[in-house]
Amino acid sequence: MRERGLFDTIVGSFRQVLSSLPDKRTGKNSCYGMEDAALSAFSVFFTQTPSFLSYQRMMGGSKGHSNAQSLFGVHQIPSDNQIRALLDPVPPEQVFPIFEEILQVLEQQGQLKGWRSFADTLLMAMDGTEYFASSQIHCPHCSTRQLRSGETHYFHSVVTPDFVCPGQSQVIPLVPEFVVPQDGHDKQDCENAAAKRWLLRYGECYSALKVTVLGDDLYSHQPLCQQLLTQQFNFILGCPPESYTTLYEHLEGIDLPTVTTKRWTGKVEETYTYRYLNGVPLKDGDDALLVNWCELTVSRSDGKVIYKNSFATNHLITDNTVAEVVLAGRARWKLENENNNTLKTKGYNLEHNFGHGKQHLASFLATLNILSLLFHTLLERLDDKYKLLRSHLPTRKTFFDDLQALTRYLYFESWDHLLTFMLEGLELEIPPNTS
Repeated sequence: MRERGLFDTIVGSFRQVLSSLPDKRTGKNSCYGMEDAALSAFSVFFTQTPSFLSYQRMMGGSKGHSNAQSLFGVHQIPSDNQIRALLDPVPPEQVFPIFEEILQVLEQQGQLKGWRSFADTLLMAMDGTEYFASSQIHCPHCSTRQLRSGETHYFHSVVTPDFVCPGQSQVIPLVPEFVVPQDGHDKQDCENAAAKRWLLRYGECYSALKVTVLGDDLYSHQPLCQQLLTQQFNFILGCPPESYTTLYEHLEGIDLPTVTTKRWTGKVEETYTYRYLNGVPLKDGDDALLVNWCELTVSRSDGKVIYKNSFATNHLITDNTVAEVVLAGRARWKLENENNNTLKTKGYNLEHNFGHGKQHLASFLATLNILSLLFHTLLERLDDKYKLLRSHLPTRKTFFDDLQALTRYLYFESWDHLLTFMLEGLELEIPPNTS
């Protein structure tokens, strides 16, 4: 890895994964490799440059080589329409192995230790998000909803598991699970069903890492909680009163254990009031699963409540651990902020229609987009030049604007060459290539 550089090594591994993509073409019309089509699409998401490929085609024509080739290993750049046509038949699962490989690299380099949180577990947040919507464009894999006007609304959505941790500015995206119609099922697929499928497919792999699953109240129903326990996952899940009347009835009239702390924000004093109870039934009936419940209320000196939330967990709660349990449970929002929101509003443009297709194109491109965020997370953790560069630029937008301009006009022999050029331009001391 030191010899070639981290980025080049992972791109090489990615190309190896892509070399086995199924090719539906027949005859001799196959001048573009499937891996070239997929890496071309990935390069657009990674650089956050919609015109990246057109720039590289021009560079290839004028200079005989391009950054698409040197940075991403693209031998020949297909046209945008060719890319869409080639990738449409390919299920997103075909590229999932590279997620696993990157996670293994992070683990081998000791990075997952820094993500461990309450009870020395990794916090895995799960949530669903939509990434395509239209009243006209649709495919057999679309979900639908009826609007009040009677119009049918088509959309795609996906469950995006991430490793998160309080105090960490990044998340580690994991293999996604798409909400798509399932063979043999009459009901429309949903987030809860997709989460269960993900656990069945990957639970054994991830539970070995000692994981606590985080989720909102959609996940804290008994069937899913029991599945988590069966697959040896811990959980800390949202548990609001309006969704769990039986549980909250058992809390009435009880002098609940309470822990109170005060914190100074620099401007005002806030009071954190924790309440908890172990062994509370999640639902009505003799077969009810017993969970441990806790609640946090944050208020100010004038009595104004600025935050209130509650959680159900299998972790035992005590006076000494209740604050840690709540802190871990609240980390679920990092998935919303650092993953889903970043993918939608920070240059990745997840909700943009890069190509809907008739089969798998929408989900395949969404997978490449999520994967590009994982690549950047990997570089932020392990590439010293990348970390130094990002720390000295005022915003992430500046970094990507510079990346777009430089790769448009100049040719770079490698990713390391590009980073070195940028660091020299900022007159920063170049760190040794230890990535």
